[in-house]
Amino acid sequence: MSDPENRPLLRVVRGNPSDAELAALTAIVAAASTAKAPEKPKPRTSWWGDHAASLRKPVHPGEGAWRASGLPT
Repeated sequence: MSDPENRPLLRVVRGNPSDAELAALTAIVAAASTAKAPEKPKPRTSWWGDHAASLRKPVHPGEGAWRASGLPT
């Protein structure tokens, strides 16, 4: 039985690839093995359940501030 550390990463079964082709294939396989799966997007919550809608901009004191406090944002 061979040592797992000495096994080749790739093995050519058929054909005679050039050094550049083997280098390209090795780069693709190495990149694919380290790539992580894309994250699934979070499902959008309904507007009714969105707590951000209950927040509003702060009202600063000044002329007309009492009127702006009752207006929707």
